[in-house]
Amino acid sequence: MSASLFARAGRFVVAALAVATLSSCGVNSIPTAEEAAKARWADVQNQYQRRADLVPNLVATVKGYAAHEQATLTQVTEARARATSINVSAADLTDPAKVAQYSAAQAQLSQGLGRLLASVEAYPDLKANQNFLALQSQLEGTENRITVARKDYNEAVQSYNTQIRTFPAIIGAKLIYGAKPMVPFAATTPGSETAPTVDFGASAPAAAPANDNTAAPASSAAAAR
Repeated sequence: MSASLFARAGRFVVAALAVATLSSCGVNSIPTAEEAAKARWADVQNQYQRRADLVPNLVATVKGYAAHEQATLTQVTEARARATSINVSAADLTDPAKVAQYSAAQAQLSQGLGRLLASVEAYPDLKANQNFLALQSQLEGTENRITVARKDYNEAVQSYNTQIRTFPAIIGAKLIYGAKPMVPFAATTPGSETAPTVDFGASAPAAAPANDNTAAPASSAAAAR
């Protein structure tokens, strides 16, 4: 074999080794995992926005039947305003403080919705209102989708974080991308990982007196996510 053939073969081997080395260092897999996590985060935000869009109609419907729950209605409205004012972009997913702020605001809205739905137990006419039932069903479905979206995001983040910390991909993560771990979405308060629900199948409790603006018993409160 001529020297030129040896040289070409040598260059081919070097190139193949370089490709294999770069591949093992996560040149392709790291950005793929990163984009997957960002896409799952977009799903989380979309579902939370869907919930926020339901709140005004829910508040208006409850207000028409339960004027004595004004304090709870105000709390839900204010919590919605705080939750929708906080935006966490894909670039912020490595910032624990920003993700925690977003999580806390959503948890506050979850708690407010839980109290609001619990108060409905004292108003049989509202519980039978078709508009309210439709809104409650949409809210329950959205809460379930939030739970799934949050789970999918956390799994994508775990996959990405594991990859950028594992040899040999850690080499590419540090030297090529300067990759930082992403922050998983964690419940900030006990019970906030559970969707607010109301059991409409149970027998209705006695209606509250007209001048009674106390909240429903704790035992009937829906869990705030």
